[in-house]
Amino acid sequence: MKATREFFNLPLEEKQKYSNIVDGVKLGMYGYGNDMVVKENQVLDWNDRLNLLVEPESLRTYRLWPTQSPFFQVLASSSRDILSEYTIKCKAAANLVFQNMAKILNLQEEHLVNMIGENSITQAIFNYYPQCPRPDHVLGLKAHTDGSIITVNFADAEGLQLQKNGVWYNVPVVPNALVMNIGDIMEILSNGFFKSLVHRVVTNAEKERLSLVLVYTLELETELEPVSELVDDKRPARYMKIKLHDYMEKYHDTYATGTLAIDGVKISI
Repeated sequence: MKATREFFNLPLEEKQKYSNIVDGVKLGMYGYGNDMVVKENQVLDWNDRLNLLVEPESLRTYRLWPTQSPFFQVLASSSRDILSEYTIKCKAAANLVFQNMAKILNLQEEHLVNMIGENSITQAIFNYYPQCPRPDHVLGLKAHTDGSIITVNFADAEGLQLQKNGVWYNVPVVPNALVMNIGDIMEILSNGFFKSLVHRVVTNAEKERLSLVLVYTLELETELEPVSELVDDKRPARYMKIKLHDYMEKYHDTYATGTLAIDGVKISI
């Protein structure tokens, strides 16, 4: 969290050196910046964000990695950097979850690990939620599901809430513990057996909140569909086949308006 705080405490003009928006045009999802306003009825979030592609390392864009912070200088220059180490350990934990998910689905234990590992991508999203004078009216992050396989969340303060049956529940912050959210990709792969979680982040008038979120996803050319072993006459496919690139376009459009992309690919049974 030290690096996160150092970066977000920099002057705005310094942070904008790593912006993903140039002359009003968003060049991609990675870098510093918040959501572009693309819809008239778009709900804006009360946060500041830095999104970095971590794995595979060959795809890293170091131009977008902050160099003003000494900690981030280590991240960008070390052959075995701290962020990579953290990512590897979190991925090992996620793989344990995938193994147990496979068992629950009556698949071979390594089925999901092998399928996901072939073309996985890891993003690191650093979030800063400043104090908000009107927490009763403003959200740090609007209600949404994650367009990922799984998301690993580490935060220094409460604020994350999960929705179940229309009721919001606070997620406690346990020291040195991680929160894992199932994402839309896993819901599709499992043919709806596992559900992506609707969640949000509320604001606080008295204290700020920092979080580091690791997002595990797949290459954009991946064809998303339920695992074939989970589809039969008794349980037909409940999600249409779609390329991840196309799904993420839907995801960003629906996220801007506060709706859910996963609902748009469900097949009525």
